[in-house]
Amino acid sequence: MTDSRTPEEGSSGADGGPERPPRYEQVIRWAEYINAQPPEVWGLQQNAVVNGQIEGAQAVDVSAEEKQAIREFADEVLEAERGATGNATEPDER
Repeated sequence: MTDSRTPEEGSSGADGGPERPPRYEQVIRWAEYINAQPPEVWGLQQNAVVNGQIEGAQAVDVSAEEKQAIREFADEVLEAERGATGNATEPDER
């Protein structure tokens, strides 16, 4: 899995500048941080990030038809990924 913010080499989004660090390096830094800090510290920070994501998603004004199209697209992507990994489980009922 590539970092979605880093354009692939040769793509129109590649600018020849320094490549941004891959997402896994940031995950490793976060894991080290939470191992060094008590949950009372990092838990509040993590809650703020998650709450911000939820608020942002709720602020998007989409119709029922658009939500259905998004869900169908997501299901297709998940099905393709499961097929690629050999995991044949059914998607969760919503």
